Amino acid sequence: MFESLKKLLGIEPKVSLIDLVNEGAVILDVRTKGEFTQGHIRGSINIPVENLSSNLNKFKGKSKPIITCCASGSRSAYAKGILTSNGFTNVHNGGAWISLKRKISIN
Repeated sequence: MFESLKKLLGIEPKVSLIDLVNEGAVILDVRTKGEFTQGHIRGSINIPVENLSSNLNKFKGKSKPIITCCASGSRSAYAKGILTSNGFTNVHNGGAWISLKRKISIN
């Protein structure tokens, strides 16, 4: 029952984002193109959240790790929902891109 409650509330087990990156995770920045050009994590891909549903074919394999990020964490949470509702099974909300950058130490 506790596991069902955690799923309902969206509480996930702790996962090491740096480990996911080292395993080849895709970092998906869902901010606008303008926001992305002002600064982003090197190697991340930019698909604005409003265009995500029509660009799902850009991801290879639905089990490959994907870390979503944006300016504050709300659009990345929404993007995670889009991905998981379309069958992607290894999606993690990285929150704000600038804090994710610090956590994973990519310059």
